[in-house]
Amino acid sequence: MSSLSTREARLRRHRRIRGKVSGTQERPRLAVFRSNRGIFAQLVDDRTARTLAASGWLQLKGFSGNKTEQAAEVGKQLAASAKEAGITACVFDRGGYLYHGRVKALADGAREGGLEF
Repeated sequence: MSSLSTREARLRRHRRIRGKVSGTQERPRLAVFRSNRGIFAQLVDDRTARTLAASGWLQLKGFSGNKTEQAAEVGKQLAASAKEAGITACVFDRGGYLYHGRVKALADGAREGGLEF
């Protein structure tokens, strides 16, 4: 029996989650991608396959802090752009990552910014 690499295991978890979580126009899916250097998040309507709002660490200008603080700031920025698009509620898709550290910080930042999930 072969063991999975870390990436393969995450993708397997992500596929399993995506079978249960889907976004709509009224309640889009908050999809998270975490890289070694930063974090990205977007609100996706899966019925029409459109991104309604997005934010990433590259859009933070003049920000200094660790990656957890960076993720919280991305969450707040995403909540602000969601508010402009008229979105107040979403479903959270952690992308196969553990709900811990940067992923949790992003979720808390988005909640602090006004998103409900």
